[in-house]
Amino acid sequence: MVYEIFDSSDALNEEDKKLVNEARAITSNAYAPYSNFFVGAAALLTNGQIIKGSNQENASYPVGTCAERVLLGTAAVMYAGMPIKTMAISYDNKNGESNHPISPCGMCRQALKEFEDRTGNYMRLILTGKTGKVIILDKAVSLLPLSFGSADLK
Repeated sequence: MVYEIFDSSDALNEEDKKLVNEARAITSNAYAPYSNFFVGAAALLTNGQIIKGSNQENASYPVGTCAERVLLGTAAVMYAGMPIKTMAISYDNKNGESNHPISPCGMCRQALKEFEDRTGNYMRLILTGKTGKVIILDKAVSLLPLSFGSADLK
């Protein structure tokens, strides 16, 4: 796995810093009355557009959707076939600190890997909290070694 660690978002280039700020801001659109864990994702598409997503919980917990998968669904519908260059993921934990990077859950890791497969491009991931260190991975599939994919179904 190839990644970089930065002490804060201040150390990022302007494009990445903008994406992190978008991800942090969109956490306010999350619907998280059960966990109080508000997650936001912002992605820069290869065509220059920025799209966003936030987690959407439900009283029936399995029905909720993570910010990353909300964003991927939006990308697939609004910009079919368009690769994602970079996705930033942030959170606001109303029950505690929001000062370290978080990583996507297992279901989102699979969805990110599949999105990379279907568009034929790797996407960089920027993982952060509201403050603190930032981790940048060169490709999302790095989070899911020994992954299962469409090639396994053939």
